[in-house]
This record gives sequence, C-alpha cells and structure tokens, in this order.
Amino acid sequence: MNSTGQTDEVLLRGVMSSDKQAFKALFEKYQPVLFKYTFFRLRDVDLTHDIIQETFLKVWERRTSLKPQLPFLPYLCRIGLNLVRDHAKHVNVMLRHSEKLEAQSHSDTDDPEKAYRQRVLEEEILRIVNKDLPDRRRMIFLLSRANGMSNGEIARMLHISIKTVENQLTSALKVLRKRLAAFLQ
Repeated sequence: MNSTGQTDEVLLRGVMSSDKQAFKALFEKYQPVLFKYTFFRLRDVDLTHDIIQETFLKVWERRTSLKPQLPFLPYLCRIGLNLVRDHAKHVNVMLRHSEKLEAQSHSDTDDPEKAYRQRVLEEEILRIVNKDLPDRRRMIFLLSRANGMSNGEIARMLHISIKTVENQLTSALKVLRKRLAAFLQ
C-alpha cells in the first residue's frame, strides 16, 4: 500500500486508464528506489535524473500494455537498465567515432596506407565484436575497451563478480585473436 492507501495493482489499473494521479503516486513511490538503482550504475546525478524521466515516460507511453497483476518494480528497473545500456552504447559509438577522427587527422597526412589499414582493422574488430560475441560478453568487452572501465567497475555496474568479468574478457580476446589471425595474414 502507498500513502493514498492503494495497492500497486489498483494504481497500475488507473494508469492504464490514463489516470495522472495514479501515475504520480507510482512515480512518487518508485522514483527514489529507481534513482538509487540507476545512480549506482551511472554515478552521474544529471544523467540519472534523465534516465528516470525517460523510464517513467516509457511507462506512460506503454500504459495500455501494463500488467497490473505483476510486480511493478522489476518492470521499472528493466526499462531503466535498458536505457542505461542504450546510453552506454551511444557513448561507445561517440568514442569510437571521435577516436577515428583523431586517428585520421593525424595519420592520414603522415601515412595514408597505414591509416587505411588501421581503419579496416578497427572495422573488422567491431564486426567481430558485434557478430561473434554474445550480448553480455560484448557489453563487458565494450565497457572495458571503449569506456576504459576497470574490471571492478564493470563488476559493480553489472552486479557480477570480478572473476566473471575477467573470464568474459579473456573469452572475448580469444575470439578476436582467432578471427583476426586469418584477417591479418
């Protein structure tokens, strides 16, 4: 029960009927929990608030498909986590493109052939990472290599052990070595 005396199920049924007061009650109940859950992963207050706002916006947009009989918090956290992952992917793309631009601006004039080989190699690595690595391993690899996060940071963010992060990175590197061996010959 919340301060209005209504269960989540009643509030969710209200939200399904576009009841803004029910939505506000759910927001007030779950925003602090979602803030802690998201901030632990991002460590950025402004970005955390943006993710929370977008999470609740998605709940409102999908209100007609809510399942009031199911627990609301896991659903909310799943949306938030997906948004955090989307943000991480966006950051990875930005980093990758900025690194390519920096590399091109320096090396194209120095040695165009070397710059071309480097660009082709980077594209092949990206293709292998996106095609041949399972989702979790890909995410861990990108967090480590593209975001420069430590194994401990990745473990805390994903709620897994450091050993699991190490094993996933080792497996990712084995796949890359194997696939790139033929490519580099």
